[in-house]
Amino acid sequence: MIKEVLVVEGKMDVVAIGKAVEADCIITEGFNLKPQALDAIEKAYKKRGIIILTDPDSAGERIRRFLTKRFPEAKHAFVPREDATANNDIGIEQASPEAIRKALEKVRTMDWEPKNTFTGADLLQAGVSGGVAASQRRAQLGAILGVGYANAKTFLLRLNHYGVTREEFDRALAEIECK
Repeated sequence: MIKEVLVVEGKMDVVAIGKAVEADCIITEGFNLKPQALDAIEKAYKKRGIIILTDPDSAGERIRRFLTKRFPEAKHAFVPREDATANNDIGIEQASPEAIRKALEKVRTMDWEPKNTFTGADLLQAGVSGGVAASQRRAQLGAILGVGYANAKTFLLRLNHYGVTREEFDRALAEIECK
């Protein structure tokens, strides 16, 4: 049983999570975020903590940003885009139980005082920015590090805000190179 309450977008996400782990969930119903849902999230945040597990798409990212501002100490889990895509649809409900469990094993907390460990030059040197295969490499690296897929600018912010260490980064790069 996961101690924190998972915040997800829809009912089918809850079904998918139920196949992977035992956890309580609160549904946002997309970006609607009705007052009842926000109240439930706030109560869970204060009492047990929350893990934001939104879809790896632009709508999911908007919801994540909104909730992160409102609940700054929330934890975050990211299912990689390729693991959450099926039947021409992207979402947590499309993810396998294994993909959901992996995402929850790599939960991170956002640090509002970012470390400036990484720079744009690091991304260029790692081949995750500015190159032909950069997007794909960024997706692979984000999956390994548990920070999800993002464009280069957002990826750099996540590396510095989610406490990724240089050692983790280098190990993940080495893992990509071995594939």
